[in-house]
Amino acid sequence: MIYGIGTDICDIRRIRASLARHGDRFARKILCDTEFAVWQARSQRWPERGVSYLATRFSAKEAFSKAIGLGMRMPMTWRLCEIAKLPSGHPNAGKPCVVVHGVLKEWFDAQQLTAHITVSDETDYAASFCVIENK
Repeated sequence: MIYGIGTDICDIRRIRASLARHGDRFARKILCDTEFAVWQARSQRWPERGVSYLATRFSAKEAFSKAIGLGMRMPMTWRLCEIAKLPSGHPNAGKPCVVVHGVLKEWFDAQQLTAHITVSDETDYAASFCVIENK
């Protein structure tokens, strides 16, 4: 049964401007440690891919926060929600997935929820769609 649905569209130019103003501090606010390491590696090799990566994570976390009905208030925080990919060897390897941590994980598990997420980006926009189901 569907618990909630969330969607978000993010202007990549705004993310680029925030990075220019605040640098790594902005990325640290949005990304968990694992995501931050990926962002740094992409940014060093392909700066524009780094910006797109950050924008898709921003958008996906916004969509997830809407789908769970909390918005950006506890236990939902930017850094307790990770947008990862299913590992190689998994039947859906590379598919985006939501990994929750800490008190958000405790809350999410207590509600017996499952998340489905998709992310997409183009030159100027990143978009995400999230469906939350009751187990």
